Amino acid sequence: MSFTPPPYPHDRLREVRSLPGEHGLELLDLSIGTPVDPLPEKFRQLSFDLANGYPTSIGSNRLRSAAIGWMSRRLGVELSLEEVAACVGSKEFVASTPWYLHLRQPERDVVLYPEVSYPTYAMGAILSGLKYFPVAIEDGKLQIESVPKDLLERTLLVWTNSPSNPTGEIYSIENVLQVAKAYDFVVVSDECYVEYTWSSPRCSALSEGTDRLLAVHSLSKRSNFAGGRVGFYAGDRELVHYLSEVRKHAGLMIPGPFQELGARLLDDDEHVEEEAKRYRGRLERLIEIFSILGYEPKMPDGGFYLWFDSKDQADGFEIAASIAKRTGIIVSPGEFYSSSHANFVRVAAVASDYALERVLQAL
Repeated sequence: MSFTPPPYPHDRLREVRSLPGEHGLELLDLSIGTPVDPLPEKFRQLSFDLANGYPTSIGSNRLRSAAIGWMSRRLGVELSLEEVAACVGSKEFVASTPWYLHLRQPERDVVLYPEVSYPTYAMGAILSGLKYFPVAIEDGKLQIESVPKDLLERTLLVWTNSPSNPTGEIYSIENVLQVAKAYDFVVVSDECYVEYTWSSPRCSALSEGTDRLLAVHSLSKRSNFAGGRVGFYAGDRELVHYLSEVRKHAGLMIPGPFQELGARLLDDDEHVEEEAKRYRGRLERLIEIFSILGYEPKMPDGGFYLWFDSKDQADGFEIAASIAKRTGIIVSPGEFYSSSHANFVRVAAVASDYALERVLQAL
């Protein structure tokens, strides 16, 4: 059967986005986690001398070495150059990796992912013609033991995401690694929010080792560099080599100047510490705003999203419309992230302090 792409989730908010203007309010779109703060001045110069010739698909030694240094400093993980490769931001990696791994193990056709999660985990399986199965998170871990044995025997990979988008939850994957070893499938840990961890120290899944395990990182959130599309994946040497060879044939390459700027950003921790303070303050201010509106948001364990429901179990689109009419703020309905959480909304802390203060004062 032919495939017809479903509507892109945030395109479905078109009517909600019109509500602030209809009620005389300024629109403040917090439905998408697009960073708004500029790069620090010291990083704003790009040398386009690096644009001559094709950049390497696997990533320059400079970029990969910077990624290795960052993981050692910030996460306590020691890696070699052969265990790290570049990707064009993390989203294309999430969407394409199931297909590439399926080429490696065509007998495996199931992708597992957290029940409440970034929608591209499921979409990556769909685009690859694979089956997908959501797994609940309870008691601080992915309940992978609840997955039927016949599915585990056909599992190609499982996605984990800690701190989680959208919930902010931080959870252990030790049990996931044990099941993956027993059934011989791959674990891919999406760690793009790891620098914004509030309730515990920063931690990578790679601290457990690299066997059958990959971690994917991005500078989009860490360094407000979403437009640069600079990311990398690291871990199991055999998997990194296989994926980098396949991706080379697909022509997936970060432009040379952005690889150099990405390396400079990875070498610097000061700008990230400053951004973390901003996000924490904005989350606290948003909690104040939504508490005034009658909701009960809580500080997440990590990430820069609030995730909360309504007391009356209203639909997420209804909550979004109500918030837009009262404040001008646009939020994401929970069904974008899980059909079982349609009465939740996600709010990204990506507005300026000034904009949030204006909303707070108006309330």
